[in-house]
Amino acid sequence: MERRVVATSLGLVTPVGNTVEDSWSALVAGKSGAARIRRFDPSALDVTFGCEVKGFDALAYLDRKEAKRFDLFCQYAIAATVQAVRAAGLDGGFPSPERSGVLIGSGIGGIGTFEEQCKIFLEQGPGRVSPFFVPMFIPDMAAGLVAMRYGITGPNFCTVSACASSAHAIGEAYRTIQRGDADLMIAGGAEAAITPLAIAGFANMKALSTRNDDPEHASRPFDRTRDGFVLGDGAGIVVLESLEHAERRGAKILVEVAGFGMSADAYHMTQPAPEGRGAQQAMRVALADAAVTVEQITYINAHGTSTPAGDSAETQAVKSVFGPAARKLVFGSTKSMTGHLLGAAGGVEFAVCALVIERGVIPPTINLRTPDPECDLDCAPNHAVERRVDVAMSNSFGFGGHNVSLIAKRFAA
Repeated sequence: MERRVVATSLGLVTPVGNTVEDSWSALVAGKSGAARIRRFDPSALDVTFGCEVKGFDALAYLDRKEAKRFDLFCQYAIAATVQAVRAAGLDGGFPSPERSGVLIGSGIGGIGTFEEQCKIFLEQGPGRVSPFFVPMFIPDMAAGLVAMRYGITGPNFCTVSACASSAHAIGEAYRTIQRGDADLMIAGGAEAAITPLAIAGFANMKALSTRNDDPEHASRPFDRTRDGFVLGDGAGIVVLESLEHAERRGAKILVEVAGFGMSADAYHMTQPAPEGRGAQQAMRVALADAAVTVEQITYINAHGTSTPAGDSAETQAVKSVFGPAARKLVFGSTKSMTGHLLGAAGGVEFAVCALVIERGVIPPTINLRTPDPECDLDCAPNHAVERRVDVAMSNSFGFGGHNVSLIAKRFAA
């Protein structure tokens, strides 16, 4: 018999807040995290803004030596994990380290370190490349470092599936517990891809918004005038446990993880399949896995990146899967505020779904000024909505045609 899986805590580092509460308050208030890039001078780039993490203090979570040797995406992952571990009441130790695991995804890993060391290699020669170069930039290192920090010796790996990376991580962590290979998993994702090279690459492929004169209003999912996504950084981590494990240690249960669906478009490197066919398949698989009907879903945290093709394809997919029930739910995009955190997006957005269920408030989709007739579902435009949500879905779709849908529901014993 498959075991029930529950989420017992969250940790967030986002462009709108460095903790769960700060991020949640900003999202409900409709605060944009977009601004001109501060980490480096972006003047030579076609796109000069992004959704950076602001005021982050690595030394609140790491010593100086660690902060120097860990890429920023790993620092964000550790910070979010420390928050989640503390909130779960596990900072005194894990009951069974060999039955606990870590699964943290990243779409790009330490690209900041990669750029820096490539420059050193080209300008100063191979002898000057840091001996920490490889362990600093490989995407699996966040999961490895978290395991080292807490002495966790169970399942440990990294999912890399572009913008679906952390959704895959949470789904696979759910499956790992469900089938009995672990009792507890730390899962989610981290990204720190706001770098000159990454901005240039995304901009040259016409994926980014070019509203340099108005960053706060650049991410506008479902708006007719949307022109691309805004790149964001951060991390979203969740502690998942088997129901028996959580109850045995008296943990607070936030939500039950009920469904996981995944698929491939098998269509194009960057464009979604027509009518969101791959997305449809992932949503249908997740609904079947959760044994819930479309009428039971009250909220979908959309992939909703603010790209012309992506938003319309996802809307079509939801209409196809949900039928008339699509008109009764809120289909909103928190990326209007956080920007697109790439491999960390799914982790952050699953956390949002858990908070929506717990708190009965749905964050808005901001910057919707000129509704697109092809994106005509209720997205809680510009204002949060108070509504009881018992079942929520989170969608994440990545370049390469990777699709993931996760379903969380209110816990009932």
